[in-house]
Amino acid sequence: MEDRDLMENELLVIKGVCDLYLHGTIEASTAEVHCAFKDALNESLDIQNKIYNLMAEKGWYKAETAEQQKIDCAKQKFSAQ
Repeated sequence: MEDRDLMENELLVIKGVCDLYLHGTIEASTAEVHCAFKDALNESLDIQNKIYNLMAEKGWYKAETAEQQKIDCAKQKFSAQ
């Protein structure tokens, strides 16, 4: 496997971990459990951000620039709700 493939897989795994911790936080039955899941979620989000930034730095993860018209449409759509 290439480094890029490994990083893509790692990014997918950490996104899944974040999803699980988010649901754990939401469904927590006590303040202590909620806090533990929330802390784990925040750490996982930091890791996800580091992986994303590294991939973007290497040119492996490119974000597209949105057209202003699409941004305006989205703003209008969600401000009406």
